[in-house]
Amino acid sequence: MNEVGKSGRAGDPFEAMDQMYRFQRYFYDLTRKFYLLGRDRLLQLMPVSDGDLILEAGCGTARNLIVLAKRYPNVDFYGLDASAAMLETARSNIRSAAVSNISLKTALANDFSYRDTFALDRKFDTIFFSYSISMIPPWRESIENALANLESGGRLYIVDFYDQKDLPGWFERLLKWWLSKFHVQFWDELMPFLRSDEMKDRCDVRITSLYRRYSFIAELKLK
Repeated sequence: MNEVGKSGRAGDPFEAMDQMYRFQRYFYDLTRKFYLLGRDRLLQLMPVSDGDLILEAGCGTARNLIVLAKRYPNVDFYGLDASAAMLETARSNIRSAAVSNISLKTALANDFSYRDTFALDRKFDTIFFSYSISMIPPWRESIENALANLESGGRLYIVDFYDQKDLPGWFERLLKWWLSKFHVQFWDELMPFLRSDEMKDRCDVRITSLYRRYSFIAELKLK
């Protein structure tokens, strides 16, 4: 759940993310496991084959990447995040997990490329956002950039908060109040964008609601 982007200037998103996670990174995974629901379901359903290149945009502590890297040792995994401080924790976690097939870069989801950021000679097979889209003000540009960095037939996945419309109103209000403290935003135009005719012309789109619309998983497969 970590994004936003160039360091060194006041108001700069890289610096803002470092300030946010400078201390949170030490207990991030312990607390987030209680309400970032659907992450493990996404990791289970993503098709993964030997030789794939898979990127998590907004990888945070590398929790998801470590799960995948252990499960698929013959696959190369990549992560990007706006917070260099968070990636320090991620690298420590990767060393502790003794996995060697994860590479990390400090970068923005709306401003990375497979070639310039990761020095790859081909695009990714899969890119996923796990509770990071709700942290990215240029979310539309980030989705477009992810699609531009996918191979033909590649898949983009998003798991994030939905609209909670099948849950009690008090729960929705309480959740949004709590998440606002962590700069989480509920983008009103996200679902219309994913379901738009323009997107369906480019991708096979499947959206699944989870836990009474608490969260959702979106799969966009490039045609």
